[in-house]
Amino acid sequence: MRYFLGRTLHAVFLFFGVSLLTFLFSALTPGNYFDEMRLNPQISRETVAALRAQYQLDRPLPVRYVHWLNAVAHGELGFSFAYNSPVGPLLWVRARNTLLLTITAMLLAWLLALPLGVWSASRFGRVPDRVLSWTTATLLVIPDLVLALGLLILAVRTGWFPTGGLASVGFESLAPLHKLRDLASHLALPVTALVLSTLPMLVRHVRASVAEVLDAPFLRAAVGHGIPHPKLLYGYALRAAANPLISLFGFSVGTLLSGSLLVEVVMSWPGLGPLLLEAILARDLYVVIGGVLLSMIFLVSGNLFADVLLYWADPRIRIATSAK
Repeated sequence: MRYFLGRTLHAVFLFFGVSLLTFLFSALTPGNYFDEMRLNPQISRETVAALRAQYQLDRPLPVRYVHWLNAVAHGELGFSFAYNSPVGPLLWVRARNTLLLTITAMLLAWLLALPLGVWSASRFGRVPDRVLSWTTATLLVIPDLVLALGLLILAVRTGWFPTGGLASVGFESLAPLHKLRDLASHLALPVTALVLSTLPMLVRHVRASVAEVLDAPFLRAAVGHGIPHPKLLYGYALRAAANPLISLFGFSVGTLLSGSLLVEVVMSWPGLGPLLLEAILARDLYVVIGGVLLSMIFLVSGNLFADVLLYWADPRIRIATSAK
């Protein structure tokens, strides 16, 4: 219990640290949302000054930060200049789409990485292992942007998959099964791009962890007792190599999240990526800050979930934390 309390306090301090730095750097960036209005001869200086006062941009930075923290406490995360609405509802809608994309890609990537990595480790140094290693190395050097653009060009030329959006026109009138099929067809391209970008790293880590365990004395003894090879690999070797893989699971959440923002922009997925890009170009200060904080919360939540899995999977951690 003390372990998780410490992790929670660490997350709280991280939230205040990241929010303060993000707010500071965003606020000190030259220019703001209302600068372009000054170039419009139809808008008077008094109107621009009144808008700046309305959104408290004329007040000192510490006062604005305290005011923004009060908005965070009420779940609003500030006020969007471009959308003329609280930032919180804008981000929550987009965050659901980003989570749908990221969680789907993460689960699929791990479902592929575990058997591929174990299979490669069981044939360590042989031709199949080398072929898989060359394939993953090739995928690692291809930028995420190139992968996304390649898949998008393929979809445009073949017409097999939709090239943007979350749902087709008339989605609400479809039957439940057809809604699921339509959603899956829109998810196919961005999920494939994310899986191809993160799968090589996962496969190589699983392969290295399992290969290191395969030479352990207890596994040699298990072979001598005639335990079947699949059970030896998945029931003993993979379980013994689980600790670094569980930690990698939390790290992969952040990797996929950062990659998903780029993929969302390229493939027109209505998630946080396009919203953040629009906010950055428009200098919509509080949307940018809210998006950065929400990404940080997702990353911390993924690592906290990995810590919980690690605590549950390894009795040595439970004994060590209870002894403190």
